[in-house]
Amino acid sequence: MSLNPQQMVATRQELQENFMLTGLSKEQVANDLQISMVKLERLFALTQQSLEDPWILRNYLIEKVEEAGQTPVPFTALRGDWHRHWFLNSNVIDRQAMSAGDY
Repeated sequence: MSLNPQQMVATRQELQENFMLTGLSKEQVANDLQISMVKLERLFALTQQSLEDPWILRNYLIEKVEEAGQTPVPFTALRGDWHRHWFLNSNVIDRQAMSAGDY
């Protein structure tokens, strides 16, 4: 699945807004997800190659926003149950197993 330009803009904004609601630093997020800052920046920019990685970040941010007692900003493109999207490896997302490397 690829996102159209409007969905890309909206998803970048939704990721950023949810990140701000967590109260965490980007370093904390990268640490928690066991990824580099380079990879995290690519995820926020939606330039990461793996289709599962943005979903992992999305789920992580939603969890952290809720832990902070806030209401997550809804996602318009990354929504619904990832188990129902045939093009995603739901096991990878469930395990929060980010792809290898910073590509």
